[in-house]
Amino acid sequence: MADPVRLSKLMSERGLCSRREADSYIERGLVFVDGRRVSELGTKVDPDCAIRLDSAASAQQQQRVTILLHKPIGYVSGQPEPGYQPAVTLVRPENQWQDGRAAQAFHPTHLKGLAPAGRLDIDSSGLLVLTQDGRIAKQLIGDDSEVEKEYLVRVDGRLDEKGLALLNHGLSLDGRRLRPARVGWQNADQLRFILKEGKKRQIRRMCELVGLKVVGLKRVRIGRVRLGDLPPGQWRFLRPDEGF
Repeated sequence: MADPVRLSKLMSERGLCSRREADSYIERGLVFVDGRRVSELGTKVDPDCAIRLDSAASAQQQQRVTILLHKPIGYVSGQPEPGYQPAVTLVRPENQWQDGRAAQAFHPTHLKGLAPAGRLDIDSSGLLVLTQDGRIAKQLIGDDSEVEKEYLVRVDGRLDEKGLALLNHGLSLDGRRLRPARVGWQNADQLRFILKEGKKRQIRRMCELVGLKVVGLKRVRIGRVRLGDLPPGQWRFLRPDEGF
């Protein structure tokens, strides 16, 4: 028989919510394990148990929003840095993209607990996801995330076939081998990168290792969600029919 595991950890691993959210639900008695309500933090359970959220927790999850922002250059994606504003300051009513499908109106409660699910460097632009939903954050930035991120990268320098092969697989950063990527030429001075990881300044550092300098970087897709026509500095809600 498998060893018992912490209920909050198991809930996170199954994608029900984040560990922090799990602790909150457990504390409030909103979690059922094999039909029994559990309300004690730190409870350990059988790894194969059936877990169900109370309808109040499910309703709360459905109210959480995920926002897609076209981050311009000059904004930091996460914590504020001296002289720079975090990208979340762009999430204001006047910046909501009105593309004819914006059925949901902005409300100040949408900013509570809204956090970036992944980074985008201050000198990079493109699609940035901000979410109140721990399930989506885990899906996009968890250690075992398989969600692709696609970038268009303008470069200076010469790249031979060997260098291109190394960009696809064979480079290491910070003493660790990078996961395989898909890298190819988009046009004469622009590469397309598709990655499943996001180390700090990863693409810029990868390019440096093969003698290239990045002069422009834009993220155009995360999973099945594309940046599309979303204008720089504007945002929209992730629609119910969309998923990463």
